[in-house]
Amino acid sequence: MTSSSGPWSDGDDPAGRADDGARAGMPPAHAAVHPEPQGSRGLSLLRETAIILISALVLSWIIKTFLVQAFYIPSGSMEDTLQVGDRVMVSRLVPDAFDVHRGDIVVFKDPGGWLPPYQEEDRGPVGNALRDAATFVGLLPQDTGEHLIKRVIGLPGDTVECCDAEGRVMVNGVAIDESEYLAAGAIPSEIEFSATVPEDMVFVLGDNRQHSKDSRYNTGNPGGGFVPMDNVVGSTFVIVWPFADAQLLRNPGDVFADVPAP
Repeated sequence: MTSSSGPWSDGDDPAGRADDGARAGMPPAHAAVHPEPQGSRGLSLLRETAIILISALVLSWIIKTFLVQAFYIPSGSMEDTLQVGDRVMVSRLVPDAFDVHRGDIVVFKDPGGWLPPYQEEDRGPVGNALRDAATFVGLLPQDTGEHLIKRVIGLPGDTVECCDAEGRVMVNGVAIDESEYLAAGAIPSEIEFSATVPEDMVFVLGDNRQHSKDSRYNTGNPGGGFVPMDNVVGSTFVIVWPFADAQLLRNPGDVFADVPAP
């Protein structure tokens, strides 16, 4: 007589259970696992690498399009704040999510006639394609062939004029002290001007005032020397290269603290 006092149905005999499994056509628990063929491993690695690379490029494009974008400084019009060759990061949240303020350093598209015709360096078909692709996704800083960078002095409705008895720029009748950011040896303006900023536009000047073709010198071009808000790409907030000069760029709000609303 046999008895069943545990989980094994064959007299608590594991060997018997294994034999039953074998008789039923089931593979033994210790059956060897064959390695994945070399070609399949290579394809799997290639697929995973492609997914990671594409995801990184898409993420970079999203960041560049909606959050921040890198730009290269090609001229000295914003010295001593920004030097030729500096790489800066620009917040794309301005002016869509956040307002433009007096004192902001903004990058904007040429409203028309501010810049001479621009010819990109020819690096050959492959080089040009790689450069354009890397710039498009944000891996390279945007060249400034159609962009400018200046400081906002007047907002919509403001009256900006120069100069008072001490040679200072005035905004809405209040003289401002620009010594905090003007280039060494620069004066607020070498020419007199007076302008009231239209709706949805800004009035901009370079920090290196005597070497900046800004709103003062573009009154005969489209927009009358003002920059449409739609042309503003964003607000510059940090220098990232050269690394030794990396720093945050704060808005000099105290310069405009006493300026009344228009």
